[in-house]
Amino acid sequence: MAYLNAFLCGGLLCALGQIIIDKTKLTPARILVGYVVTGVLLQALGLYEPLADWGGAGATVPLTGFGYSLAKGVEQAVAQQGLLGALTGGLTATAGGITAAMLFSLLAALLFKPGDKR
Repeated sequence: MAYLNAFLCGGLLCALGQIIIDKTKLTPARILVGYVVTGVLLQALGLYEPLADWGGAGATVPLTGFGYSLAKGVEQAVAQQGLLGALTGGLTATAGGITAAMLFSLLAALLFKPGDKR
């Protein structure tokens, strides 16, 4: 059942993004930023935790999950370190994902010849 929930949750998030791309003039970059901000806001309101519990990887892997991780990291760091945690918590919580993205991007650039499509 966990696989089905993850598929449904992730699929709904992706389908919503595709509908926004098709029906509005927003650029993909703005939609991506909107997803991250939405994840932060939903976590701040206490609504993303139940979604993540139900959807599992379907809720935590997309960009809304990145925003959720940022907000959750800040929340935990502020509880432990006070106001300084607001500056360090988000980066600490998402350091693994950011590092993986950078390393895989570097690997892709080394293996394949990046450049403009002509």
